[in-house]
Parts: sequence; C-alpha cells; structure tokens
Amino acid sequence: MRKTAEHRDKTYKSANGIIKNGFVGGIIILTVSNLLVKVTGLLFKIPMNYIMGDTGMGYYNSAYSIYTLFYMLSTSGLPVAISVTVSEKRAQGKIGSAKKVFHLALAVFAAIGLLAFALMFFASGKLALLISSELSAMSIAAAAPTILFVCVSGAYRGYFQGCGNMMPTAVSQLIEAMGKLLIGIACALYAIRMGAEIHVVAAYAVFGLTAGSFVGMLYLIITGFVRGDRDLVTEHEIDYTSDKTGSIFKRFLAISIPVTLSASVMSLTNTLDTAMIQRILILSGMTAEEATAAYGNYTSLAVPLFNLPPVLIYPIAYSLVPAVAAAAGEGKIEAAKEKITMSLRYALIIGLPCAMGLSALSDPILCLLYNDTSAHAAAMLLTLLAPSSLLVCILAITNSVLQGCGKEKMRVISMLVGGGVKLLSGMLLIKLCGISGAPMSTFLCYLTVTVMNLAFTVRYTKVRLTPGMLYKPLLSAVVCSLSAVLVNSILKPALGSSPACVSSVLVAAVVYLTMLILLGEVSLTNIKNIIKSKSKVKVK
Repeated sequence: MRKTAEHRDKTYKSANGIIKNGFVGGIIILTVSNLLVKVTGLLFKIPMNYIMGDTGMGYYNSAYSIYTLFYMLSTSGLPVAISVTVSEKRAQGKIGSAKKVFHLALAVFAAIGLLAFALMFFASGKLALLISSELSAMSIAAAAPTILFVCVSGAYRGYFQGCGNMMPTAVSQLIEAMGKLLIGIACALYAIRMGAEIHVVAAYAVFGLTAGSFVGMLYLIITGFVRGDRDLVTEHEIDYTSDKTGSIFKRFLAISIPVTLSASVMSLTNTLDTAMIQRILILSGMTAEEATAAYGNYTSLAVPLFNLPPVLIYPIAYSLVPAVAAAAGEGKIEAAKEKITMSLRYALIIGLPCAMGLSALSDPILCLLYNDTSAHAAAMLLTLLAPSSLLVCILAITNSVLQGCGKEKMRVISMLVGGGVKLLSGMLLIKLCGISGAPMSTFLCYLTVTVMNLAFTVRYTKVRLTPGMLYKPLLSAVVCSLSAVLVNSILKPALGSSPACVSSVLVAAVVYLTMLILLGEVSLTNIKNIIKSKSKVKVK
C-alpha cells in the first residue's frame, strides 16, 4: 500500500516533529543528556566515597566491571544494528520493514537479556572469584536484573536513534542516572544504619542502578506506545510492505557481530584488568582489603573524571552512525565526508583542553570533589590517565564512522590488538609501578587502537587529515593549561584550594576560546550558528 505524495508530505510535516535539524539537534540533545548523566554519576560517587570509603567503592566497582562486561556482550551490537537498519529503511521509505526490524530486535534483545541475567545472577560467586574479590558476589547478584532491563531499553533506543529522535534515549538515560543516585544513596545509608558490613552496603548501593534501569525501560516502552509510527515517516514515498525476516536478520548479524566483538574485547580486557590489578597488588605484599581499596581509589576517583571529556563526543558519535549510513545509502558521499571531518575536528577541539587540564590540575580538581586523603592518592593516577581521554574522543568518532560505512570488522581488529597491548603492558607495568601501571597500560592500549582506527577511516572514507586540524587546537590547549596552572598557583595561597581551582578552570576556558578565535579555528559566526541551532531544537 502506498500513500500519495501529497498525503505523504502532509503526514511528514505533522509527524516529523522531534528535531528540525536531525544531526545537529540530536547532538545537542544527547550532549546535554550525557552531561547531566555524568554529573549525576559524580554526584553519586562523591557522597558514596564518604559513605563507603575506597574499600566499599572497590567492591561496588568490581561488580560494576562484571556488569559492564555482560552489558557489552548483550547490548553493544544490536542497538547499533537497529539504528543503522532503521535509518536505511526510513531513507528508502520502507516503513513496514523498519517496524519489522524493531519487533525482531525487541524479541532477540529480551531473550538475550534473560539469558545474561540468569548467568550473572546464578554465577555471581564464581565471577567474584574471577576478579579476585570474593566479597563482591552480592553486588554482582544485585546488578544482574539490570542486564534484562537495559537489553529491552537498548532495542527502543536503537529504534528511536534510527528514526533521528534522540530525546527518548536522552530522557531514559537521565532517569537511570537519577535512580542510581537517589535510590542507591538511600539504600546504602539504610544498610549503614542497619550495621551491615561494607560489602553488603555496596550491594545495597548497586540496587539503585537496577531500579533506575527498570524505570528507564518503562519510560521507553510507554513512549514507544504513545508515539506509534510517527517517527518513522519521512519525505520519501511510503512503503508499508516489509522485507523477509531472514534478510533483516542477516543484516542484523552483519552489523551487530563485529560491533559486539570489538566492544566486548575491550570490556573483557577491562574485566581481566580488574582481576589483574588486584591479584598483582596482593602478590606484591598488599592484603586483599588494601588491594581492593587501591583499586577502588583508582576506579572511583580517577576513572570517572577521565570519562568526562568523551561525554561531549559520544552524542556526535551516536548521531554519526545513522547519518553516515543514510548518506552512503543515498550516494551522498561528500556529505558523509563533511560530517566525518567536522566530527573529528570537534573531537580534537573538545578533547585536547580537557585532557591537558585534567592532567595539569588533577590534585586540586580531585580535592574539590572528594576527601583530601583519597584525592591525593588518586592525583597521580589521574595525571597519567587523563591523556587517554583525548584518544577515547577520537576513538568514539572513528568507531562510528567504521560502523556507518559498513567496515565494522576493522574496529574488531584494532580492538583485539589494543586489548592485547593493554594486558601485556598491564602485567609488566603494574608489577613494576604498582597501581600507577594501570593508567599507563590504558594509554598504550587506546593509543594503539586510535592509530589503527584512524588509518582504517582514511583508507575507507578517503577523508583527508590535515595538520591544521591538530596544531591550532593543540597550541590553544597548551596555552589554556599553562594559564590554568598559573592562575591556580597565584590564587591558592589567598583564596584556598577550591576557589582557586574553580577560578583557574573558568579563566582557562576563556583563554582557550580566545585562542581558538585568534587562530581562526572558531569564529564568532560559528558560535552564533551553534546558538541558532540550539534554538531550533523542537520537541513535541
């Protein structure tokens, strides 16, 4: 059944209301959402660090590393496959096929989620032994139901992203984060009042993650029911017939398997890294509790701040996958290359000052957020880890490019090589340098993967990487970081650590933007256009 072009256009104008500029609008929505989610995550870890200390956070993060592994195995590939496939079908006007993609994915996701939940819940004790943290078993079991909830949520998020509607994903992520914050802290405080041991308190805190994921899933289900087919309608001639299930399933596998493998390689490597860090520290003379505390200090203080800069890039990466896929499907190669180049430039402009600033001001920034004892212990770890955040920013873009242009297998190769580098260098460096070897091995891993991904991106997209893309942001970031250190050293004796830190960060931001404008990397016209783009984001 086909609608007339006239009726199609009317339907398009009334139904296609989420965002006027899909690519830019989607980036803005997801950027705001991801920032709020990360801020909420910090608001969770700051009080939890005071409530449970480094040891309790060690148990919590040990369980979280297992959860992340199962999360990656269960959900990393299919949402991307849904997003790309739905985007392709919409671009062709095949609404029936797009709906079938979603329904098939939802069934597959639910089955995978149930299986992953059962494995994680019933094998929680063995998994805790695997990472040399037996007392994390209860926390692992508490996190298990989350896998089922995020699997179902993943199907809906992939569908909405494929339709160019980023708002449901953004809202559901924020709901999950708020549940983790409010319910997690409340449950941990309740366990403390009941006199529970610290590993039990950590398990209570994990329940916030589970509860938030459940509520986020309910929101997506209700939103999908209420919106119906409105997000699927495009300006193309609408075709409600659907492709065969077999062909859709093959397309799923072709996209999802490489993505799942590449994501799972890094997640598995991180899980093994968790076990390796604690085991090597114990062998070096630490007690099990001391090793857990050192691991907790690293993963609770240094790692969250390291993960902040990429938050500003992930929305661009998420929007880039369907954008590149759709452009390639319609033969608009130059449009795809323009989006790729712009995204890489943004990754450098955002990632460079963040990485340098975190490295230069690691101690005052950590002291601003956490208790001084834990902050001082983690400062050098953050200094060593911060440069890797720039590599993750670039990696996020190149991963999305390779996915969008159908070269998912290339990122599997780079991730496998990077995972091997991380394990080998980690075993050597942690033995030689203690816990400081962990961020060093992480840098070597991401450096390897990023270089390989950039080579693959240039080869398969013919995008040109010019020196101008790097030297202007780099010079600006160097001046920015030096100004931050100078201002902090001048103001700290007079104002104290926290006011001096905040002031230095604000001054550095102004210096960086000024440098970008003076060097011609960013113009006032660009800034006005960005503000205009934000004002055009419409939500119905």
